[in-house]
Amino acid sequence: MLRLSARHARNFGSALAGLCLAAALPLAAQAQTTLERIKQRGQLICGTSQGVAGFSLPDAQGQWRGFDTDLCRALAAAIFNDQEKAKYISLASKDRLTVLQSGEIDVLSRTTTWTLGRDAGFGLNFTAINYFDGQGFLVRKSTGVKDIKALNGASICVAQGTTTELNLADYFRNHGMKYEVIAYAGLDETIQAYEAGRCDAYTTDLSQLAANRMKLKAPAEHDLLPEMISKEPLGPWVRQGDDAWFDIVRWTVYAMLNAEEFGITQANVDEMVKSNNPEIKRLLGSEGKFGESLGLSNDWVVRIVKAVGNYGESFDRHLGAKSPLNLPRGMNRLWTQGGLQYAPPVR
Repeated sequence: MLRLSARHARNFGSALAGLCLAAALPLAAQAQTTLERIKQRGQLICGTSQGVAGFSLPDAQGQWRGFDTDLCRALAAAIFNDQEKAKYISLASKDRLTVLQSGEIDVLSRTTTWTLGRDAGFGLNFTAINYFDGQGFLVRKSTGVKDIKALNGASICVAQGTTTELNLADYFRNHGMKYEVIAYAGLDETIQAYEAGRCDAYTTDLSQLAANRMKLKAPAEHDLLPEMISKEPLGPWVRQGDDAWFDIVRWTVYAMLNAEEFGITQANVDEMVKSNNPEIKRLLGSEGKFGESLGLSNDWVVRIVKAVGNYGESFDRHLGAKSPLNLPRGMNRLWTQGGLQYAPPVR
C-alpha cells in the first residue's frame, strides 16, 4: 500500500482541489442569468391570469391587455425597445407559483398577494407593490345583505389556491360566525357557480370583484359590500437566486411611479429628456449610467414610458377613470397626493 508523507498528501489534496475547480468552471461559465436567457430567446415570458378585466384580459384580437400586462410590456420595452416581445401564459391561482418556480415563466404579473409564507417558503421573491387592495364580498341585491355580518351561516364561493380562503376563515372565526366554503379550481368556474346560485356570496380582492361583476349577465343586480377584511398588497414575483433580474423588475415598477411624480408622460417624454432637473436627467438616462447598472440601456425609462406611459396613465387606462371599471385611485394615489405609492429615487 502506497503511503504519502504529510507534505505529499497536502500537495495531492491541493492538486485534486484544483482539478475539481477547473472541472466546475465550464459549468459555471455556462450558467445564464434570467436577462441573458430572455435576450437569447428573443422574448420575455410572463405569467398572467385566466382573464381579469382591467388587470389582464385578451382583447378582440387576442392580445393581452391590462394593468398587470403593462408591467410585462414595460419590461419588454426596457430590454428590447419593443413592447410586443412578451409572451403571456394564462395561469390558474393554484398553479401560478409552481409554474414560476419551475422556470416556465420569467416573471409572474398576476394579482398575487405579498405574504410572508409565499416570500419565505416557495423559493420566490416579491418585487414591489403596484396595487394596494383588500378582500371583499359580492352579493345579489335580492338577498338584502348590506354588510359582512349578515353573511353569518352563508355559503361562499372562493377560488382555490388563494390567500382568500385563509382570510375568509380568519375573519369568520374571529367574529364567531359560521359559513360554508364552496371552492373551485379556476376563476371562471367560481364566477359561474356564484351566478348559478350555488353560493350566497362570492369573495376575492375588491378590484377583482369589480372586474368579475362585469362578466355577469346582469351586473347591476349585484352589490359590492363596503367593508374590506384583509390587506392585499399586489405586484410582480420572480424566482430567488437572480438579484439582477429582481432589481430590473422592481425598478420597472418604480420607474413608472417616478415618471408620474415628475409629470413625465407618453406625450411629453421626448421633451422631458431635455429637462435641466437633475432628478429627471438621471431617471431618463441623459445623466449617469443607471440603466447600464441594471444591464439595460441608459434610456430604459424613456423606452418604458413611450410604450405604456407612467403609472397613472396605465392605471387610468385599465382600472381608473378611462376604463369601464372606473375604480378610484384610493390608496394607489402617489404619496404626494395622499396615497401610499412611493418610489425610491434614481441616484
